[in-house]
Amino acid sequence: MSQLPFRAQVASALGRTAATLSRMTGRGDGSVIGGRVGLVLEPDLLRKLAQDRKLVLVSATNGKTTTTRLITSALLELGEVATNAFGANMPAGHVSALSQAKRAPYGVLEVDEKYLPDVLDTTGASVLCLMNLSRDQMDRAAEIWLLAQKWRRAVAGKPVHVVANCDDPLVTWAASTAGQVIWVAAGQRWKEDSWCCPECGGPLDRKDSDWACRECTFRRPQPHWVLDHDVAIDPRGQRWPLDIQLPGQANRANAVMALAVVEIFGVPVQRALPKLAEVRSVAGRYTTVERDGRHARLLLAKNPAGWLEAFDVTDPALPIILAVNAQGPDGRDTSWLWDVDYRILRGRPVFVTGERKLDLALRLDTAGVPFQLAGDFTEALAAQPPGRVDVIANYTAFQHIRTEFGRAE
Repeated sequence: MSQLPFRAQVASALGRTAATLSRMTGRGDGSVIGGRVGLVLEPDLLRKLAQDRKLVLVSATNGKTTTTRLITSALLELGEVATNAFGANMPAGHVSALSQAKRAPYGVLEVDEKYLPDVLDTTGASVLCLMNLSRDQMDRAAEIWLLAQKWRRAVAGKPVHVVANCDDPLVTWAASTAGQVIWVAAGQRWKEDSWCCPECGGPLDRKDSDWACRECTFRRPQPHWVLDHDVAIDPRGQRWPLDIQLPGQANRANAVMALAVVEIFGVPVQRALPKLAEVRSVAGRYTTVERDGRHARLLLAKNPAGWLEAFDVTDPALPIILAVNAQGPDGRDTSWLWDVDYRILRGRPVFVTGERKLDLALRLDTAGVPFQLAGDFTEALAAQPPGRVDVIANYTAFQHIRTEFGRAE
């Protein structure tokens, strides 16, 4: 890699120092403050840090952090990889990640959906992984069709290799202006945001995994990679069992997207799969924490699509704790709770906590799901009998629980 200009070197070094101090004083993991300090001193620091690296940008409404981790794990076969492992997915987090691994020839950066066009333009990333788009933080991100349109404009005419989920019509529409696209049939469980054609507004006809607009030529492209239950089918038709530790169909979708990305860099499936299988938890997701004989498995769900995937990996025989906040990173608007079908929880002991527990309680009551309110997570966990319990929390509620258990990984 070429030498950074002196000003950028100083900004990067001071940012790393700020990040270290943040970690030492217990104020955070340093993944944001370091980047903020660096950008104040050198506003063009992200562009300079990205030069001469082979970068992957990963964006989606759900699964960004996990897919970033999977891609990173496989790319380590080739050398050092810079990555924002803890989900700091805006420019300050990207600067911090690249500064911490300043000599890494590769980088895998999770990117907030709203920031993707600017980050792509700034970094000149060579590969872009686009997985799904659904309603999320409507008070901040606005209408997802507008996001898809911004993505579509961002990739048009760029020399970027796009890996995109062709089972999601919005992602397909966004990626279709790119010059090079690898289409992955990764599945789409949540379909409530894509019944209409983003090209003309007409209805989309669906049959199994296929979809097509009834009124124009927009339709699902032929995939290069296919997820067939727990098997990945590569572009040559070879079938690869996805023997991974992360649970659920959503994570198998994340894995096949990761395989498609790393093959671009020359990592074949047979070398990548063992690396994917080493990933057991991601920034606390799927981790089991223990207290007084109670073993709580932590699941993150931030929006309706995420809750649907979380329900898929819970154990119907276990009690479940639900925690919902509405702080800035969560989105202040909790009306999305009404888009989640909670009837699947009927028959399970359900405990509700978090700052917006009453909002969730009303939603559960309307769905006919009996529940108990708890003042906080500690109280909810203490109410469980010894044994296993599932926990689903949205972003800040999840982070509070992780902090309570020492930033469980």
